[in-house]
Amino acid sequence: MTESANHFEPKDINFETRVADSFERQNAMKTLGATLTCVAAGEVSIGFDFDPKLTQQHGFIHGGIVATVLDSACGYAAFSLMPPNAAVLTIEFKINLLSPAQGEWFEATGRVKKAGRTVTVTEGELYARQGQSKKLIASMVATMMSVYDRDGISH
Repeated sequence: MTESANHFEPKDINFETRVADSFERQNAMKTLGATLTCVAAGEVSIGFDFDPKLTQQHGFIHGGIVATVLDSACGYAAFSLMPPNAAVLTIEFKINLLSPAQGEWFEATGRVKKAGRTVTVTEGELYARQGQSKKLIASMVATMMSVYDRDGISH
């Protein structure tokens, strides 16, 4: 994921506010103590601190938590390029857990690879930080769908 997302043109000039407002409604991210650390057209990063409540039996951040945060980062990256009347839903993802998730702080970044009218393909990476060191923990490829006019789904 070395290419910058800066070559994408958002369809909504207020995409940063839309992403932040939607993120604020996500109770799962609140439960994890996650925050938005970067919002750009086609790229979103989410950070969270180590918390023993998020670990599995060996003391590593649980793989389900890793997948949840990466899914949100990828989803919001896609959402940042969608029209103002669109909502976003994940329709597929594949995750590679590359290393035990241990560290003081974690950051997941999702980037759009190909934005379509209905389907958007994204990639994500989660890094762990311990002091000055940074380690790749997981990578994801995810497919997102633009959703319009569905009951119970807001944009």
